[in-house]
Amino acid sequence: MAGGSLLLLLDDIASVLDDVAAMTKVAAAKTSGVLGDDLALNAQQVAGVASSRELPVVWAVAKGSFVNKLILVPAALVLSAFAPWAVTPLLMVGGLYLCFEGAEKLLHKFFPAHDSGHKEPETAEPHSEAAKIRGAVRTDFILSAEIIAITLGTVAGSAFPVQVGVLAAIAVLMTVGVYGLVAGIVKLDDLGGWLSARREAPARAMGGWILAAAPYLMRGLSVLGTAAMFLVGGGIVLHGIAPLLHAVEEVAHAVESLPVLAGALPALAGGLLGLVAGGMLTRLSQLEAIFRDFLASVSRRAA
Repeated sequence: MAGGSLLLLLDDIASVLDDVAAMTKVAAAKTSGVLGDDLALNAQQVAGVASSRELPVVWAVAKGSFVNKLILVPAALVLSAFAPWAVTPLLMVGGLYLCFEGAEKLLHKFFPAHDSGHKEPETAEPHSEAAKIRGAVRTDFILSAEIIAITLGTVAGSAFPVQVGVLAAIAVLMTVGVYGLVAGIVKLDDLGGWLSARREAPARAMGGWILAAAPYLMRGLSVLGTAAMFLVGGGIVLHGIAPLLHAVEEVAHAVESLPVLAGALPALAGGLLGLVAGGMLTRLSQLEAIFRDFLASVSRRAA
């Protein structure tokens, strides 16, 4: 009797593990687009760090990402069980934050004197290592939330143990995959230098090619990372506004004879919405800073 119960238990466990493996493959496929954005954004965040500090910074951000997912996975399960209606609004807030950060990066790039009132604490320099890590972990939180939300939607009809297993598996796989690739990308120049010092001519040629290409790759990832902020953030906001999403889908359906345009239209619409939303938020941030300074001035005069 006991042996039969044990066999039934092992059979149930094996069945759950099979379901977890199958659903994890499906969820990984659905979140692969966000994985690319996550990679570009985090590689961009590490750009500019001293060579000797690149891997420690990547490791610090990876640990922050694990902490983010330790918060997000239980929160997602609780929200799914008790307040599923709150998932979309919370994701939209995160999407708007990404749009704001993207607009800030553009303004600081093309208008260095720009000041929106959005500042790091005075204890850290704007481009210090600690500030970069904080910024990367904040960005990771939003992208991780989207990955977890997509995964949760994939396993919504599954049993609770399967949901837990798939969410945990995706959280680990995505974190290891993203930050493993980021670590490899940021150390390309070291690899190129090592190959260039080899005696073999093919190795030296490969090293020279890597050293020549690495700066362009990092600049390209920086551009892609900023674009991803608008595409991901705007896409989240677009999917949270049903009438607007429906209108975009109707336009895409109307031009379905042009499959490339029809396929790209939702992403382009999301990116444009993200750009507009980010610009509006930076303007609101400026007005908030002006109002705060005005209140401080009035308070000083009254004192």
